[in-house]
Amino acid sequence: MRVSEQEWKEALAGMYQGHIGFDIPMSEHTSLGIGGAADVFMTPDDPLSMRNLVALLGKRKMPYMTIGRGSNLLVLDGGIEGVVISVNTFSRVEVIRQAGDAVELFVEAGVPLQKLVNFCKDNGFAGMEGLTGIPGSVGGAICGNAGSYGYEIKDVVVSVAIMDAAGRLDRFKGEGLEFGYRQSGIQPTDIVLSANLKLRTDDKDAVAARTEGFFREKKAAQPISLRSAGCVFKNPDGDFAGRLIDEAGCKGMRVGDIEVSSMHANFFVNAGTGSAADYTALMEKVAMTVQQRFGITLEPEIRLAGRA
Repeated sequence: MRVSEQEWKEALAGMYQGHIGFDIPMSEHTSLGIGGAADVFMTPDDPLSMRNLVALLGKRKMPYMTIGRGSNLLVLDGGIEGVVISVNTFSRVEVIRQAGDAVELFVEAGVPLQKLVNFCKDNGFAGMEGLTGIPGSVGGAICGNAGSYGYEIKDVVVSVAIMDAAGRLDRFKGEGLEFGYRQSGIQPTDIVLSANLKLRTDDKDAVAARTEGFFREKKAAQPISLRSAGCVFKNPDGDFAGRLIDEAGCKGMRVGDIEVSSMHANFFVNAGTGSAADYTALMEKVAMTVQQRFGITLEPEIRLAGRA
């Protein structure tokens, strides 16, 4: 049963600061520009409001999901039942410790990953260079262990502050979060609020040169200026999903307005008014073609959410 706007406001009175919206198109909050409406879309201003909100949702047994910048996410055309919680107001980056060439940063989950990469570049902090050009927020990057050019965010994570579905906040050491290839042990109902990251000081020009060099490579090889959700499929062991899709003849394959990129076959771009149904149909078509050609089953890297 849907809760009315007035009921929400009464339930949250005095315990929540932040934005609340109803029937919000998720196409406005995803890098693909695709997705049906979220029943409720909320952006808490602070951890206490987040805790009170999560506790209320648990008490009422209402489903929720958390998003940052909406990259690596395909919201289905039927929208999202329950509540979408955005962490985008959690946007602080601070140096909290520096000794010798060691630097520790406090970074909130809603910080765009590229803002953090540029912060490190501007200050001569090494360790993030290979993550340049990856869209999304720091929280999402940690949950999915974002990586590129031999860099993975797990390599710089000291600890992560996580709120669970009961509203309990705890800090976990990086080595206890079960990081793997494009994954972690962080649960879908967990909310990453912040992380402490370890970096090292280096010559500022050297850090900038590495960062800019990786960005040039990425820009030349990936359609980063177009509407996509990043890599669609995980790389199978010992191979690359993009190579398999390309050699299976899928570049340029299209369903509706969703097209396999001609620059990088593991990127699907929204070339117009594509739908989630188009996107999933193209995923199935590409995966079947690769399976028939190479006998390899591709696993999605993109996260699907919502009602079909």
